[in-house]
Amino acid sequence: MRWDDEIDAKGLLCPLPVLKLRKRLRAMAPGQVLRLIATDPAAIIDVPHFCAESGHALLESAEDGGIQTYLIRRA
Repeated sequence: MRWDDEIDAKGLLCPLPVLKLRKRLRAMAPGQVLRLIATDPAAIIDVPHFCAESGHALLESAEDGGIQTYLIRRA
């Protein structure tokens, strides 16, 4: 899947990945897709919760070797 923008939040701990995600999504147009890359173990819980609470669509999430990737469509 293609994405319009990307955040590399590897090495950042809670709440920084979600704060960066929120800020970047605000600057994007509705319907655009953002890719987030994170290593924070809490992101597995925080990112889906953030998307559910804010109305954004979590399109995909995956983990490989401790690196998590998320695709989020802006509401």
